[in-house]
Amino acid sequence: MGESLASENSSSARLPLVWRLAGRELRGGLRGFRLFLFCLALGVALIAGVGSLAEAVRGGLARDARTLLGGDVELRLLYRPASTEALKTFAAAGRVSAIRTLRAMARSPAGADRQLVELKAVDGAYPLFGQMQLSPPGPLDAALAERNGHWGAVADGELLDRLGLKLGEIVRVGSLDYELRAVIRREPDRGADAFVLGPRLMVASGSLNATGLVQPGSLIYQIYRIAYAPGLDGKAWLADLERRFPEAGWRIRGLDDAALGVKRFVDRTALFLTLVGLSALLIGGVGVGNAVRAYLEAKTNTVAILKCLGAPARSIFALYLSLILLLASGGVLVGLALGALTPFVAAAPLARGFGLDLAVGLYPTALIEAACFGLLVALAFSLPPLMRVRDLPPGQLFRDMLAPVRKAQRWADAAWFAVVLAMLIGLTIFSADDRMLAFWFVLASFGTLIVFRLLAIAIMALARRLSHRRSGMLRRALADLAGPGAPTRSVVLSLGLGLTVLVAVTSVQGNLRRELAETMPAAAPSFFFIDIQPDQLAAFEALVRAQPGFSDLESVPMLRGRIVRLKDIPVDRLPPPTTERWVLEADRGLTWSAEPPRGSRLVEGSWWPADYRGPPLISLDSEVAHAFDLKLGDHLTVNLLGREITGTIANLRQVDWSTLAINFVMVFSPGVLEAAPQTHIATVRIDPAQELALERRVTDRFANISAIRVKEALASVGRIVDALGAAVAAMAAIALIAGIAVLSGAVLADRRRRIYDAVVLKVLGATRDNLLGGLALEYGIMGLATAAIALLLGSLAAYGFVHWGMEGDFVLLPGVALGTAAAGAGLAILIGLLGTWRALGQKAAPLLRND
Repeated sequence: MGESLASENSSSARLPLVWRLAGRELRGGLRGFRLFLFCLALGVALIAGVGSLAEAVRGGLARDARTLLGGDVELRLLYRPASTEALKTFAAAGRVSAIRTLRAMARSPAGADRQLVELKAVDGAYPLFGQMQLSPPGPLDAALAERNGHWGAVADGELLDRLGLKLGEIVRVGSLDYELRAVIRREPDRGADAFVLGPRLMVASGSLNATGLVQPGSLIYQIYRIAYAPGLDGKAWLADLERRFPEAGWRIRGLDDAALGVKRFVDRTALFLTLVGLSALLIGGVGVGNAVRAYLEAKTNTVAILKCLGAPARSIFALYLSLILLLASGGVLVGLALGALTPFVAAAPLARGFGLDLAVGLYPTALIEAACFGLLVALAFSLPPLMRVRDLPPGQLFRDMLAPVRKAQRWADAAWFAVVLAMLIGLTIFSADDRMLAFWFVLASFGTLIVFRLLAIAIMALARRLSHRRSGMLRRALADLAGPGAPTRSVVLSLGLGLTVLVAVTSVQGNLRRELAETMPAAAPSFFFIDIQPDQLAAFEALVRAQPGFSDLESVPMLRGRIVRLKDIPVDRLPPPTTERWVLEADRGLTWSAEPPRGSRLVEGSWWPADYRGPPLISLDSEVAHAFDLKLGDHLTVNLLGREITGTIANLRQVDWSTLAINFVMVFSPGVLEAAPQTHIATVRIDPAQELALERRVTDRFANISAIRVKEALASVGRIVDALGAAVAAMAAIALIAGIAVLSGAVLADRRRRIYDAVVLKVLGATRDNLLGGLALEYGIMGLATAAIALLLGSLAAYGFVHWGMEGDFVLLPGVALGTAAAGAGLAILIGLLGTWRALGQKAAPLLRND
């Protein structure tokens, strides 16, 4: 054996021998490394699965961009159709489809039931790309055509259920009756609609004017989609269109913007889930370190004998590093296989539930990134115990279990460890779409690791000091916490990371539900009524005030316009900030007022006089102003009905959007917008028992007015929050499972020492109850201390997300705090007792004879 080891000095023979020895170690089975493999496979599978799924969704969106957008380009106008000259220009570019969309009330024939719908009026060319799928199957134009005195309509099945209708029956929209002829199974361009408040109802464009809904100022979007003629240069055509119609005011969307909301949601969700996967991998890294440490402790005698026989330290290091890399590669491959299957498994549910067709396949970039994460984490957490064993002399290795020695780290080792860590950090940050968020994740991870490391040191120091002043089980528990080879560091770290993630998630979810269940309904109005014509306002208000149970009514005039310049700079030349980019992406509601609107307060500047009639002044939301670095005196230009109006920012308001009172990002001074076509929007508070009666009276008398029930909207938001909370909780559960596995590994890694302790104590007269009581105290102390710190860190993380990310009010939830503390302590005690049960039952005689 000595000759074999001596031959290692030849560099040509060293590596083959190392790999052969590593292979021999593997023949003994994976005992001690199952946790190692589980932790790596779980984290890698999460990262690979999320990355592959996100790429599959993006690929599907890119592949189906024309279908999702409805054309090669879309031009959208509000209130008014395009000019005759513009329509000729569109027609010269290729095939054109004209669509009108608005919100309206659909009613059953008897008028007893009604439902807000997303009304879509299409022409004969719709859809330019893709196919409408109807039930029963048939062409769309035939289903919408006028026949037997009735125009046809197709609708979501949800609308038929809510109104209690069947195919062939009549649904009234405005003052026109439509015959329901088919149920929409799939609408090819549904992804182009970012926000909906009701089910879809689709009719022929030629029938819309007869409904009475098309009135001056009505919120009707005129949408023109164009399928370019072969050979047309789309970019050049759009540039020429902008030059020919500089103040048209249309919003132009190209293929890159198809299903923009879906794409952004996918990107943000993928980033979040990737960070959860990294959290699980980070927790698993602790398990990797525990598994390696436990394995090397079991091999202490072997390593010491090899060193006594002359084996170079670097060869022993290479042997066990090779073994660990082989095992890590196996865990990574298992994770990659599971992650690669994710798009194939998710394709059918996503297509069925969201109408998304995934580009199913293997995505090497996502898999390579996940593999790199797995290998780097395994390497980062394996190097410290490997370096320690390599540097200890043979004699100390024999004594290491009873009297471990701390050894200063070499500069070269520190440099190698720093390189691995830098690669892991760099991969985390530069592979993320939002690098700033990834940077904060890395910073928070380091902070959390440091805090729990310091906590473990503090527990050990305090236990060491107090153990001399106590007696019985408590003294033994304190001594075990601070004794040589104690698992305090690994238990505190693994339990703490899992509990921190769990506290953060449950706190965020609880605050979202609290905001919806408590704050919003108490302050929110019962209804929003939209599209009230100016000549209907007085009659509408009189009808509402006469309704029993009425308590409050507020109405304001409203127009919608698009911001086109900030500080006299076109907005397409300004990179919008991430937090407030929505302000520039669509038409914004605006109004004018002589007095500050309710639900807001001035934070900068002063309000204009009530009789002001000078140049246009603007009151702007303060958060929007700060996001775009706008100050008092800066100019802001809005395109309204094809006319550009420039105003000066006179004051900034802080708006409390959570009250759901009528408010606007922009409020103009009087004397500017009054002559423009306009409608009014109103909020009404009324006794819940009278809501249905009021809705019927208003919509029966004013067919063009749409009623939005706030409670239904909040309930929809609540369902979204619940679904999101369930998904987040599932991800947190995965991280917690990793934490439990790592905690179990830490206990098992300490089992060898526990066996010796249990045997000696039983020889000295200790009973099983004494041993169990001491263990319960030991793990209970660790569990309670760790849970307390996890509560603090998790609550801080939740506060940051709710306060800055969601701009809400954070409230510490005592039930979550106490429940998590109790669960943490109970979990630590349970796993500690289960993990050392075998040690307590170990017989003394065989062990003492072996030693």
